Amino acid sequence: MNKHAHTARRLRAGAVGVIATAVLATGFTMPASATSATGTGSASDHRATRAALDEVVKGGPPGGIAVAERGHDTWAGRAGTADLATGRQPRADDRFRAGSITKTFVATVVLQLEAEGKLSLDDTVDHWLPGVVRGNGHDGNRITVRQLLNHTSGIYSYTDDEGFKRKAFGTGFLRHRYDTWTPERIVRIAMSHRPNFDPGDEWRYSDTNYILAGMVIRKATGHSYAHEIEQRILRPLHMDSTTLPGTRSRVPGPSGRTYSKLTGELSGPGKPGDPTYDVTDLNPSLAGSAGEIISNSRDLNRFYRALLSGGLLEPRQLEEMTTTVPIRGVPSVSYGLGLMKVKLSCDVEVWGHNGGIQGSVSDTVTTADGDHALTFNFNGDWNVQQQPVVEAEFCGR
Repeated sequence: MNKHAHTARRLRAGAVGVIATAVLATGFTMPASATSATGTGSASDHRATRAALDEVVKGGPPGGIAVAERGHDTWAGRAGTADLATGRQPRADDRFRAGSITKTFVATVVLQLEAEGKLSLDDTVDHWLPGVVRGNGHDGNRITVRQLLNHTSGIYSYTDDEGFKRKAFGTGFLRHRYDTWTPERIVRIAMSHRPNFDPGDEWRYSDTNYILAGMVIRKATGHSYAHEIEQRILRPLHMDSTTLPGTRSRVPGPSGRTYSKLTGELSGPGKPGDPTYDVTDLNPSLAGSAGEIISNSRDLNRFYRALLSGGLLEPRQLEEMTTTVPIRGVPSVSYGLGLMKVKLSCDVEVWGHNGGIQGSVSDTVTTADGDHALTFNFNGDWNVQQQPVVEAEFCGR
């Protein structure tokens, strides 16, 4: 049985119809009004979530959408506007750039490859990418694939480089938005800096880790990480609204527009009087396997619910993915392999990932059993408070 048939068999056996999983972490607005848009759930069931969407949009991004699924019920809410020029309202099926939610897809493929005997989580990075992780104290012989996936490698994150930030997150973006960034170029930026710490000593989020994980997938399979995600995840799960665009700059419809203050950081507080820029079109190679994916709320709920319910990974690999390391100073959050666990104020535990890319901030979260899932997106990257939306949906406050 080939790997794709194997994936389909697991989907039929345990996950078709069970769509579950999670995520969590990471202006000008029209009057916001979150409304029930679709589905069989009662609008009154999600009053706290609707109010939380409204509150985020009041002080930050132009608009937001959320889709929650519990059992067979689906609810969708929206707030604000999807397009400042036309006033178009957000739609539940709108596609958006999901940023670092890409990491869960990449980690899932790596774990499938481990189950097939094509690689080991304990392989060194240098085994697959000889000589790539070198310089200024970085040493690929001391770093494992597992440490890439759980961010304990110590490798410097290229998105912290000041030159990169000026081009990608400052007003330099307007001149460089269509530049192509190869993985090799990105890794060279990271290697020009010292590591954050010795491998395994601490936890620190690094986008470079997942650029390297994408490169490992290519070496292990002979195909790009995008190809493997499409064949192993998107097609079997019928995620028809999800794409890995490569260097294509446009977001397929239906979709709104996305906006940034271009402060020089990926996200942060906006100041009164800061101009707002339309950043919808960009070459997503600047994020690559660390954050290029485009999707919508329903597809992301489907992916995470299938993943957590065992439809994409063998039990041993799912256990590896959900074995977490602590994050210093944040006792309520820990990180597995491309997956976060968060304990909410009401003692509910949710799993998932967040994502941020120019003009777009997203979260997907689900309970461990996959019964209750939530995905939301805001189309601006300033003053976005994600946690209250999650708390509202899962804790009712």
